[in-house]
Amino acid sequence: MAEKDRETILKKAVKIASILEAKKAHDVKILYVHDRTIIADYFVIAHGTSSTQVKALCDEVEFRMNEGGVPCTSIQGRDGTNWIVMDYDDVLVHVFHRDARNYYNLEKLWADAEQVEFTPEPIEGINAEKK
Repeated sequence: MAEKDRETILKKAVKIASILEAKKAHDVKILYVHDRTIIADYFVIAHGTSSTQVKALCDEVEFRMNEGGVPCTSIQGRDGTNWIVMDYDDVLVHVFHRDARNYYNLEKLWADAEQVEFTPEPIEGINAEKK
């Protein structure tokens, strides 16, 4: 993958992670998995503490990314309450209920993947500073 492509894809992953952070998702992580699988270059992993929060987190990511011209290719698990996967082609977003995240433990499964440190971007209308 060209360095420019990696930067563009990383920006997408950071944007998604920032949206999740702004909506109060817990323990948001980005994993670089390009060298470990063909299904994606990055995983964004987060969890909520209720099925309502899990769905709200995914709805917000879908809304904000659509607004930015980046539609979701596929969403799996929306009817469930434990784990929703959103496919943004080169970024897979895993939003869990806390208990499901502990059970499936993707971070352990992908322990050899590089964890990407990121600083959340401000998301207009969610976490804008009050004046």
